[in-house]
Amino acid sequence: MSTITAGRAVGSPRIHPVTITSARLSLREFTSADVDALLAIYGDPQVAEYMSFEPRTREQVENTIAVVEVAARAEPRLDYSLAAVLPDDELVAFARIAIDVGHPLQSSAQIGFAVRADRWGQGLGAEVVRLLLRLGFDDLGVYRVWGARSPLNEVSARVMSKLGMVEEGVIRGHLNLADGWRDSVVHSILAPEWEGRSGA
Repeated sequence: MSTITAGRAVGSPRIHPVTITSARLSLREFTSADVDALLAIYGDPQVAEYMSFEPRTREQVENTIAVVEVAARAEPRLDYSLAAVLPDDELVAFARIAIDVGHPLQSSAQIGFAVRADRWGQGLGAEVVRLLLRLGFDDLGVYRVWGARSPLNEVSARVMSKLGMVEEGVIRGHLNLADGWRDSVVHSILAPEWEGRSGA
């Protein structure tokens, strides 16, 4: 079972810092020391193949972390971009849950994740998503969590399905990428569905 600790109480407009821990993995806040480790994820063409952007440069990753650090201190905090690390603090994935702005009562949030290529096939993606769902439902109190994937990303489909996220349908022409417009497949899970699974 995972444990969640946060700098503020549940229901607060901002939780910082966040640490979410399971037996094998933790999600923590990013720091400027994580640039090279994140570059190993975001700069890898294998990882970026199904992402919404091209492989990133070191300068772009530095900017990403700078933006993430600012967003983490916003009031209210709407973006929780977190480093997924092993017990020795080795960064193996990028994890994000962002509150949908303008949604009634801010009760919906989108998740995203990217696992370092040399750690694929070890179940870390599912563990990251499980921790994001715990943060979204148990700590942030949202009612709906959703994620969008490339129609070709079957691994992501299996990960989200494994955690009870139901495939809802396709957003046609969702992203304008270097090779043209791409559809996205949406998966979601609701709070009552998560409550039925969270103890499993």
